[in-house]
Amino acid sequence: MKELLVFLKRYASPYKRDIALSILFNFLTAFFTLFSFAFIIPILQMLFGLDGTTYEYMELGSASFKDVLVNNFYWFMSQMIAQRGASFTLAFLGVALVITCLLKVMTAYLSEFFTIPLQNGVVRDIRREMYDKIVSLPIGFFTSERKGDIMARLSGDVQEVQNSVMASLFSLVKYPIMIIACLGMMIVISWKLTIFVFIMLPFIGGIMGAVGKKLKAKSLASQNKWGEILSNAEETIGGLRIIKAFNAEKMMEQRFARQTQDFYRINNSVSRRTALAHPMSEFLGTTAVAIILWFGGSLILSNNSDIDGPTFIYYMVMFYSMINPAKDLSKTSYTVRKGMAAKDRIDKILNAVNPITDPEHPHQLAKSDKAKSSVSLRNVTFGYSPDRNVLKDINLEVNPGETVAIVGQSGSGKSTLVDLIPRFWDIEQGEILVDGINVRDLRVKELRSLMGNVNQEAILFNDSIFNNIAFGVEGATRKQVEEAARIANAHDFIMETEAGYDTMIGDRGCRLSGGQRQRISIARAILKNPAILILDEATSALDTESERLVQEALENLMKDRTTIVIAHRLSTIVNADKICVLHEGEIVELGTHEELLDRNGMYKHLVDMQQV
Repeated sequence: MKELLVFLKRYASPYKRDIALSILFNFLTAFFTLFSFAFIIPILQMLFGLDGTTYEYMELGSASFKDVLVNNFYWFMSQMIAQRGASFTLAFLGVALVITCLLKVMTAYLSEFFTIPLQNGVVRDIRREMYDKIVSLPIGFFTSERKGDIMARLSGDVQEVQNSVMASLFSLVKYPIMIIACLGMMIVISWKLTIFVFIMLPFIGGIMGAVGKKLKAKSLASQNKWGEILSNAEETIGGLRIIKAFNAEKMMEQRFARQTQDFYRINNSVSRRTALAHPMSEFLGTTAVAIILWFGGSLILSNNSDIDGPTFIYYMVMFYSMINPAKDLSKTSYTVRKGMAAKDRIDKILNAVNPITDPEHPHQLAKSDKAKSSVSLRNVTFGYSPDRNVLKDINLEVNPGETVAIVGQSGSGKSTLVDLIPRFWDIEQGEILVDGINVRDLRVKELRSLMGNVNQEAILFNDSIFNNIAFGVEGATRKQVEEAARIANAHDFIMETEAGYDTMIGDRGCRLSGGQRQRISIARAILKNPAILILDEATSALDTESERLVQEALENLMKDRTTIVIAHRLSTIVNADKICVLHEGEIVELGTHEELLDRNGMYKHLVDMQQV
């Protein structure tokens, strides 16, 4: 319960008005419930001749308020029977019962009406917070997490919180109020009998608690297994071409079958334990009613009780009115445990620490010429894990307007090096400077605003061509987008599509060819007009014709701009101002194309291998 209160305090504060109104109407519901059942006593006592007392009207103050109220009600009923007859009085009590019931159901509806914005609003807020956190977390976080499991947390786990915790909030507000109201009336009717009830109920509660003790742990295991299943499905869809090429369908089917069988087994256990809540509470509640009937009836029969038979029946009605909410509340506690397990998985993302943060006192980049910037790497050492360095003591100067190419064998650290400049990762040793300022001393957003990226795999979104080119550039006009597309050699093929710049390109740009996707991503970088351009093997996956068009677009983009190029095809970087050769995380050669050929070293070896 403490965990639930912390959760509600965190998310429910914007909905204080709705909570207050819901509580108010729940109190009114309890009030009308008590007094609608109160009509049972006069019906039994007066209409069927169980009460022969003659009542006289009492003035307020002549006795306690309760005694005056009860006496005058019975006096009014006796007068009505005497003047109008028993049948009319019965009809009057029936109408009064209907009216109080109407008021009760209206207030019950209003209490739930004001709970609904809280339920749906909190779930909406959690989804927004999770998405914002996912977007803000560094790339390193996702190297140790599976995409399918993250999707399961964003969808399934949040849905479980909605179905379990938030859907139970109405019960958590309503039932305690009803229980307290019924208990209060029971104490007023007979405090002696109520003490016996208080002694008995903890035993029932202890049994219910023992049954639900392991439910949260089992629910957590179920949700973790569901994350594995979604991860497997996501990997299968993404790698379907390889699965078919290697005839691995049977292997993947067996793996999926094992996971779903485990999920089936865990879910059976969770569902059976949850299903046990209602019948067990029903049995224990009925047992409690039977015990109280025996105990209270024995007191009345022995003339050792402070209540009579009709009042005892009303007492039992109050007890049963309390038992039903108590049973539902016990079932709700089971449901909340499941939701808290899902909440723990959500918190793993929400509580993740982002090491890439803005400095307390950031420096400002004051440049008159935003089209060029310098980049310096000084004694940079970096590794994804503490026991292995990917880059070792890197020193590299990129002057404003220069084009520096980085080459080397696969795994030499080329992509890692360029990922450090926009602070996708933070280095352990050394420093990286942009225009003479350490990147740690700049705001992350300002640092990345200087840079444009074109990667080997064009990352596009399931949106229109216009929105993909204008991505990240607020207020971009159609004219600016078209101009960027022309520079990227993309305008002609865009105009040939069915809706031009408004054409939807499908998931990851699947409706476009590889060269078309790459030219769209180049147009996006052109529109951003970055001071520093990072090209990560932007033409390595293209055919000759597409490469020519993309290379021409890249040359247009690189004009008078500081550029860092990673290239496998060495023919694309022969005109670079500097070529940096990486080998096993170290710079082994640095110079122009001609200088490195003359040294007859590793660069010459790489060139000769591509000419074979």
